[in-house]
Amino acid sequence: MSKIIISCAITGSIHTPSMSPHLPVTAEEIADQALGAARAGAAILHLHARNPDTGHPSSDPAHWAGFLPRIAAGTDAVVNMTTGGSAIMTLDQRLAAPKANEPEMCSLNMGSMNFALYPMAARIRDWKHAWEKPFLENTDDLVFKNTPRDIATILQEMGERRGARFEFECYDLSHLTMLKHFVDRGAVRPPYFIQFVFGVLGGMASEPETLTHLKRTADRLFGADYRFSVLAAGRAQLPMATIAAAMGGHVRVGLEDNLYLSRGVLARSNADQVRLIRGIVEGLGREVATPDEARAILCLKGRDRVAF
Repeated sequence: MSKIIISCAITGSIHTPSMSPHLPVTAEEIADQALGAARAGAAILHLHARNPDTGHPSSDPAHWAGFLPRIAAGTDAVVNMTTGGSAIMTLDQRLAAPKANEPEMCSLNMGSMNFALYPMAARIRDWKHAWEKPFLENTDDLVFKNTPRDIATILQEMGERRGARFEFECYDLSHLTMLKHFVDRGAVRPPYFIQFVFGVLGGMASEPETLTHLKRTADRLFGADYRFSVLAAGRAQLPMATIAAAMGGHVRVGLEDNLYLSRGVLARSNADQVRLIRGIVEGLGREVATPDEARAILCLKGRDRVAF
């Protein structure tokens, strides 16, 4: 099997500061954890920004500027900037920082969906910030908007105009169909890097049978022109990643997706999760890809062509 790319999602926009003291919030924390994950073996760093005072997800380019240059100076890992941002952001907000920084990679959500986080609110007793509880509770009426027009805009702004390649985040079988639609339109070119996303309420459950069906469907739709990776939210993170690695796919871990290292044990860093999955995939006989090998596998433009 080919070399395996480990992606690490450093902070995301789902978990709130009250859930773990180890969730990176400030620019220094995000940079430190990203660099630690890269040293542990992550070839791709999937990044979001936060307001350092409140921990709230942020689209402000100034918040991104607090950590992007330090990450670029400290590692050759691929920087993958979110275009999803947070489900409560407008598309213009979500694109502000990626447009300004022109990264090698961006995430791209391939369909609108319910994005229900409200069960998490019942697990927290002590809240650090006033925004956290209503943010979570109000997701019982939240639709994460990613229309075909939104997708086309991101492909044009980040792909055509700025040369980024994409982590196509597919939370449902229909999202593969939407990707095929844009392939048929000539809006994307191979290889397509598909991230199968499991465990978000509103998307697919973390079930091996579903992953197998997705892989067969992607084989039929895209033939040899795609690479796939798997992320699973919460406790299914490691089991689903292990299955993906055994199937010849790539893997994603990180505190965006799961706050724990094992049952009841919080991960103290993103690097902890990277080291754990690295040991598992190497035990399966897979060799971990370096950042430059990941660039070659995914046909990225190179770190010398970014704007940070």
